[in-house]
Amino acid sequence: MHPKALIEKLIAIVGKDYVLTDKTDIGLYDSDAETLDKAAPDIVVLPATTEQVSAVVKLAASHKIPISPRGAGTGLSGGSTCVRGGISLVLTRMNRVLHVDPHERLALVEAGATNVSVSVAAAKHNLYFAPDPSSQIASTIGGNIAENAGGPHTLKYGMTTHHIVGLKVVLADGSVVTLGGAARTSNEIDLSGFFIGSEGTLGIACEALVKLIPRPEKVETLLAYFQSVGQAGQAVSDIVAAGVIPAAMEMIDQITINAVEDYLVMGLNRAAAALLIIELDGPSAAIAAQRKVVETCLEKNGAISMRWALDAKERATIWKARKTAFGALGRIAPHGYVLDGVIPRSRLAEVIAGIEEIALRLNLTIANVYHAGDGNLHPCMLYHRENEDEVRRVMLAGKEILELCVEMGGTLSGEHGIGIEKMMEMPLVFSDLDLVMMGRLKEAFDPDGILNPGKVIPNLKTCGESGARPLLRHKIMSGC
Repeated sequence: MHPKALIEKLIAIVGKDYVLTDKTDIGLYDSDAETLDKAAPDIVVLPATTEQVSAVVKLAASHKIPISPRGAGTGLSGGSTCVRGGISLVLTRMNRVLHVDPHERLALVEAGATNVSVSVAAAKHNLYFAPDPSSQIASTIGGNIAENAGGPHTLKYGMTTHHIVGLKVVLADGSVVTLGGAARTSNEIDLSGFFIGSEGTLGIACEALVKLIPRPEKVETLLAYFQSVGQAGQAVSDIVAAGVIPAAMEMIDQITINAVEDYLVMGLNRAAAALLIIELDGPSAAIAAQRKVVETCLEKNGAISMRWALDAKERATIWKARKTAFGALGRIAPHGYVLDGVIPRSRLAEVIAGIEEIALRLNLTIANVYHAGDGNLHPCMLYHRENEDEVRRVMLAGKEILELCVEMGGTLSGEHGIGIEKMMEMPLVFSDLDLVMMGRLKEAFDPDGILNPGKVIPNLKTCGESGARPLLRHKIMSGC
């Protein structure tokens, strides 16, 4: 189809204001929050309804035009970056919380609704939506579903997949199907399980039926400092081994502590090697007993100091130190590449020592933020994009850190997904047969390969891996 005719048809579906073709406009959609990889779409389309999504996908399918779904662009693996060009299908206009059922503890929401908006809508029933990625103010439910997002409270409450009971999905031919549902019977195939975490490669989620949970009776949040990351990591392991499962256990290292203190001036201990945040929630009687266990484990592992928040305001201040960590690191370098690997909790100290060795050998500054409770690491490599050699070293460090995680019994991603970023590392954890079967599943849902192509499965081994939009990582790592 001639581009002009295609644009006219898209305008007829969603309206003139919601089809973007200007170079400046589409340049705003050339990456997600993983800004190392940039590839602009040819057209940006912003539908307002499931029916419009279906019509756009039918049009794209009829002409085999690549189409990549996108939410708020807070993803960190290049999942929504249009590496094959085509249409960036942006679902942020579909942002309604359609219905809250306090009796069944369910909410029906559109894919563009943010995590926070769902919890706000449920608050009058003393309920909330548990998944809480650091970007939860902006991140959308559709993006959470695509990446199977987590967050600080994953340790106790699980990933996005544990909170989705039904989906309305547009498939690659534009047909609309419902997966799961409130009354899903046990003899149905769990297609929702296939779909959640598939990163937009099998279909486009337009609505979701999500679980809501009651607000806990009591919440207690603690801030503790340690002289070494190893001591803090051992304290985390000891707490879980003692039978206490906190709502969250988050850790940041000294580089990050100092960046946050420079930014917020909140009185953090700059001399500490690690800051550990522990949050307990539940019945008051249980919290009292759990506090004693936590304090004992911290003291046993040489905590420099510990302080429980006195009220909700102090809790919010403590969490601000964690939630603003990545933004604060911008004071050190203009660009940051946040990796996402998972290890067994008990091997945290070994992996951190390994990351320090990698940083020293490759002459890089690597700050570390951890979902320590579930072994989810977020090393942030700080760099200058205009320095190609530094970018090359960042890429090498990322590869080595992922290899280290796998070597220690972990895996490639805890919540950010594979996207563009980790495709070539997939064989570290999956056999050739595994990858073939993934490809067959993709083909069953999307026989023409138009949905978010060039992601997750490393089916190409050449300089053209990124398709029509060669990426900086492939140029640097492959010499293309």
